[in-house]
Amino acid sequence: MIRSGWKNAPLRRLLLVSAVALIPVLAGCEAGNNAPTLQFHYPTDSAGTVAGTIAIRNVFIVGAPLGSALQPGQSASLFFSLINDGSTDRLLSISAPGNAASVHLPGPVVVAQDKPILWNGPQPQAYLADLTSTLTSGSSIKLVMHFQKEGAVTLQVPIFPRATHYVTYSPPPSPTASPSPSTAGRKHHRASATPSATPTTSPSAS
Repeated sequence: MIRSGWKNAPLRRLLLVSAVALIPVLAGCEAGNNAPTLQFHYPTDSAGTVAGTIAIRNVFIVGAPLGSALQPGQSASLFFSLINDGSTDRLLSISAPGNAASVHLPGPVVVAQDKPILWNGPQPQAYLADLTSTLTSGSSIKLVMHFQKEGAVTLQVPIFPRATHYVTYSPPPSPTASPSPSTAGRKHHRASATPSATPTTSPSAS
């Protein structure tokens, strides 16, 4: 009996190893296209979600350099990707309630099945304009994407400091200063109001 067990030990180990190796294969077959290893995993430092057939990926904001923060009235670059696996939709607008007066988009954004939106930098296509609160790097803010079909989708979006490779990202457009009253008219008015020099009278002929 001892000899028989010793002879069968390698065979038993081989069968055990084969069974263990088959477990992931069987699990993958059972899950099909929904196997966890086949699914996209968002980077841990950016935001993402799925709205219907639209995957919203790699959403983040680039803030100020380390040791500083973006102040009210400034702008902040926004980056994200949209990948549609269904019928065409439109991203109509984005809002940042409580943090920005508006979010700039280059018009309605068509999200088609064969045309992913990959706005990952370095040039910002979207940005938060006229901030209404201070944006501190390392924190996050609420962002709402408004789609024509999928409706409103809310994300909590992180703010990255303008450091490491993000220093190569282009800054958002500077806020447009409100037009100040022209000084030309005032100068002209002051010039015309200045009394002219009193003409000297020539001595009368005697």
